[in-house]
Amino acid sequence: MDNKKLTQPLVTILTYDGLCMFEFGIAMEVFALPRPEFEHWYRYQVIAVEPGPLTTSGLLSFEAVYDLAALEQSDLIIIPGWRGIEQKVPSTFKESLIRAHNNGARIATICSAACVLADCGLLAGKTVTTHWRYIEALEQAYPGIKTDPNVLYIDQGDILTSAGSAAGLDLCLYIVAQDYGQKYANNVARRLVLPAHREGGQVQFIPRPVNFDKQAGDIAPLLSVIKASLDESWTIARMAKVTHISERSLLRKFKATTGDTPKNWLVLERISLVKELLELGSLSVQEIAFRSGFMTAETLRHHFRRQLGVSPLSYRAQFKS
Repeated sequence: MDNKKLTQPLVTILTYDGLCMFEFGIAMEVFALPRPEFEHWYRYQVIAVEPGPLTTSGLLSFEAVYDLAALEQSDLIIIPGWRGIEQKVPSTFKESLIRAHNNGARIATICSAACVLADCGLLAGKTVTTHWRYIEALEQAYPGIKTDPNVLYIDQGDILTSAGSAAGLDLCLYIVAQDYGQKYANNVARRLVLPAHREGGQVQFIPRPVNFDKQAGDIAPLLSVIKASLDESWTIARMAKVTHISERSLLRKFKATTGDTPKNWLVLERISLVKELLELGSLSVQEIAFRSGFMTAETLRHHFRRQLGVSPLSYRAQFKS
């Protein structure tokens, strides 16, 4: 058994004025609950980054211990969100966080909290992620930061970052697996009634913009027909024939309506159906390929991995009890 297990790593969960409650709850649920079923587990402390009283994002009042000296003794620090990408970090907290990092603490961020590390200058040479909505703002506020918007979480050794709130759960379970082994992580996930693990490289979401405005809405019936028959062959010529317009007009209206080309839109619709079939049933990949219009398992796998970053079977495994 390694030293981390023997010494029970000290996890510090941070709080601040405007606290993101869901992200905070994630960290508490994973690292702070008593787990008598384990021989060894984490120690934890909750520390405020500024003196109280403080409020949550829902304007509830609370108080937490304000002891930045204790922060510097941490083995792992969890920052559960932040109050805004461009909101500066209090100088005293910043100094303590940098010292804790220099002392060997790992720092894990959930959702928007990556900006805290950016403001502390701790992201040099690192690749990080955050919620897809905040990627552009983070890059604008801190030029030169290397980001990856297409993953759930990233492990850079001493710095770990995650995307949207739920991805924080995936990151926390990943940390447990790294520290104590997959068996421990599976046990925690089971109590949370969650899949044991989502790969960090899975994309955050698949954008499917649909804007049925008045100018382009006359192809809306076509989209409904295609969705109801994704297993059929849909060429540009056939789409144009169904809508009784020229192929050129179809391409223009399709772009205005969906924000995408017919080919890309069709792939995303088929991927959406594939996801549903993988989640709810036990059909083979080849059967799903027929039903979704990809026709071959090889084609399905190519598009699925390209869009989501994982294989169909890996995706299905996430939804097995």
